[in-house]
Amino acid sequence: MQKAPAFLIFADLHHSGESMSENLLELKNISKRFGGLVALDNVSLVVKPGEIHCLAGENGCGKSTIIKTIAGVYTPTEGEILIDGKPVTGFTPARSVQQGIQVIYQDFSLFGNLTVAENLALNTLLLEGKKSVSWKRIRDLATKALARLGVTMDLDADVESLPTSGKQIVAIARAMMGDARLIIMDEPTTALTRPEVDALFRIVRDIQAQGIAVLFVSHKMREMLEISERLTVLRNGKKVAEGPISDFNEAAITRAMTGHDLTDQTYEWTPVKGDEQPRLNVKQLSIPGTLENIDLTLHAGEIVGLSGLIGSGRTELALALFGMNPKYTGSVTIDGKAVHPKTVQDAIASGLAYVPEDRLTEGLFLTQSIERNMLATSFENFVSGMFIDRKKADAATKAMFGAMQIAAPGPQTPVNHLSGGNQQRVVLARWLLTGARVLILNGPTVGVDVGSKAQIHRKIRELATENGLAVLMISDDVPELVQNCNRVIVMHRGRFVDEVAADALNEDALNDRLKALK
Repeated sequence: MQKAPAFLIFADLHHSGESMSENLLELKNISKRFGGLVALDNVSLVVKPGEIHCLAGENGCGKSTIIKTIAGVYTPTEGEILIDGKPVTGFTPARSVQQGIQVIYQDFSLFGNLTVAENLALNTLLLEGKKSVSWKRIRDLATKALARLGVTMDLDADVESLPTSGKQIVAIARAMMGDARLIIMDEPTTALTRPEVDALFRIVRDIQAQGIAVLFVSHKMREMLEISERLTVLRNGKKVAEGPISDFNEAAITRAMTGHDLTDQTYEWTPVKGDEQPRLNVKQLSIPGTLENIDLTLHAGEIVGLSGLIGSGRTELALALFGMNPKYTGSVTIDGKAVHPKTVQDAIASGLAYVPEDRLTEGLFLTQSIERNMLATSFENFVSGMFIDRKKADAATKAMFGAMQIAAPGPQTPVNHLSGGNQQRVVLARWLLTGARVLILNGPTVGVDVGSKAQIHRKIRELATENGLAVLMISDDVPELVQNCNRVIVMHRGRFVDEVAADALNEDALNDRLKALK
């Protein structure tokens, strides 16, 4: 008699209630080397059936290598993988899926030009080998997949038109269609607002209630404490801590991830007497259908937060100020001088700088060196005659390289070789070389680990206090805003609807404001 496929055997056991191993997945003494680089060093990890387990660590600690090892993409140099207590050999992506393991990567791996229904049904149709398409069946498959999560969506919407939270729901629903027993979520909350994180956590708990384990990979400590039952922490390729989440608090997780303690002192701004003129003054700025009567004042040394739900108009305001949407009415002055940037070049010349949320596609030339990225918007300052003054440019780059504490062999290192935190420092350095007076930061630490985040925050504070920069910090990270801003403005549907002053600025107060916008 022909042996049944492994995934059918496991599905039968799962639904029949037969006894299974106490551990769904076990990695025993896993090491992975790439040439002379040790990515994982004798790491063990256990995931039990139906548990929510968090895998934490800074960028470069080995989290991605662990994920790809479990997914069968990487073969361990040493150690073994056990599924339901039994060693598996020749582990491949196909075998990983057959064992009920699904990975949702940060990019979701969806087809943007296909509809929600098509994305959800595609894998099933391919496995069935059907040569004709039944649109009714496609919609039925998609409807059932979403119903399992307790959500409804427009099945005919192109996935590329969905917000990040919508794409995530599609990716989770698709993963559960494959008889999943373990779903790995790689940094799932990176681009989500707090209400969207709450919605995701409800889905994760619903998944757990169906007996499916979740390996939640993150470096956001508060989310780990909120959603997980057990925690494993990696640092420099080694496991440095593990245990039930009740054994940890933020300080303990930070210490495990970074090897030292981080302070959480809040930012205090003291106005300079006799310097009452705002560095940036915006009055009645409006764009039909997008922004309505925006009044904003920033003084030298201020770090003002801007929060609100996705689609509130925060990024649109930043782009208008930075010359990327000049069709606005109202007035903008910088140090008392009226400006109306019609291009990015105009904005830079006026003293404005903008760090976009997506540094990889909007903020950096990835294959170019650190030096070239730093000089990209200020090279005119280093031109002598028809040529760049190399001595002057090199001196400026080296000085900025040291001032920003960029961890790299040198300024000629390509930026795609850097961690997310170091890439963000390169972007900041670029704007400092322009002599900017107003710095707009859109998601300044998105995708940055806790250690690098603390360093970037310190640098932003230094720029405000020592360089007199006026900083507008746009962020969905409530703790980031509370810790670094002297006041926070709340935006909704293109308008400023609330402001939390320094003496009332805390996480509960700001979260209450944001929840009221639903």
